[in-house]
Amino acid sequence: MDLQQRINLMVQLGKFMLSDDAEWLKAKDKAVKSNAWFTEDFVNFSVTNIANKFLQADALTNWTNNYAVKNVPTVPKNIGVVMAGNIPLVGFHDFLCVFISGHQQTIKASSKDAVLLKFLVQKLYEWEITIQNFVSFAENLKNCDAYIATGSNNSSRYFDYYFGKFPNVIRRNRTSVAVLDGTESAEALDKLSDDIQLYFGLGCRNVTKLYLPKNYDFVPLLNALRKYNYYFLYHKYKHNYDYQLAIQMMGNKFYMTNESVVLAENESIFSPVSQVNYNYYDDKAVLIETLQQNIDIQCIVGKGFIEFGKAQQPLLADYADGVDTMAFLVAL
Repeated sequence: MDLQQRINLMVQLGKFMLSDDAEWLKAKDKAVKSNAWFTEDFVNFSVTNIANKFLQADALTNWTNNYAVKNVPTVPKNIGVVMAGNIPLVGFHDFLCVFISGHQQTIKASSKDAVLLKFLVQKLYEWEITIQNFVSFAENLKNCDAYIATGSNNSSRYFDYYFGKFPNVIRRNRTSVAVLDGTESAEALDKLSDDIQLYFGLGCRNVTKLYLPKNYDFVPLLNALRKYNYYFLYHKYKHNYDYQLAIQMMGNKFYMTNESVVLAENESIFSPVSQVNYNYYDDKAVLIETLQQNIDIQCIVGKGFIEFGKAQQPLLADYADGVDTMAFLVAL
């Protein structure tokens, strides 16, 4: 397949993902039932963003033009792709990069998020049988020419050990932060609550840490976060909230809550599910410089950075860990 054929197939896939095809609806329902952290709303949000932001003809054409992607790679490689499973279709961007680059790929899907991508690849097989030569799944990734692997800080050490002698992109734990100045409107705080709580806060683009000016008024933010009070209907989330609240109380620590999320002053940029950490800042310019040098931060949300409400709506060129996946693949 040449580049235009690959783009056309992805555009066709995007239209299919937005359809009410009975088999697709069944696959999405199966994905929700297979992972208690996946909800119907989360699956649909992820699918819609992928279809509208990634799988559009103009977006794909402009994206590939930036890299001078060849119709067919001079020497196609087999790329081993280890995918995460923290949010629905979190590994789709890696799949897309390899597919559009023209290389082959062998995917190790996460057990937490295997249903949707496998279904979509099977659909591609039906449309174009030769795709079976380009995309496959395996539990063990052996004899690959290069690797793209996403996991925790712990698993990344294993990735380094096994894949380190090959060309690779290895991703580790990351999270996102927001910088507020206290003048945010009710609408901005409403959108910030999405950046915090969408996907139960499990994504690397979810805001887990707030940086605030002294004497910040928390009441409007706590009220904005009430839109997610229905999370208590999900026992895994409620269990986390009860546990984190108990830790704060037993430790005799100062905390705030709207009875669905805990706000705690904490130096860590990482926070557990149902909790958001915060710190105050004196000099915003110094803070920004420090944050931009922190390799554990995926996104900075706030005025002058990623717009409130957009953290979980990445574009094609918003690469995880700031590593340009497409440039890596084109250069192989």
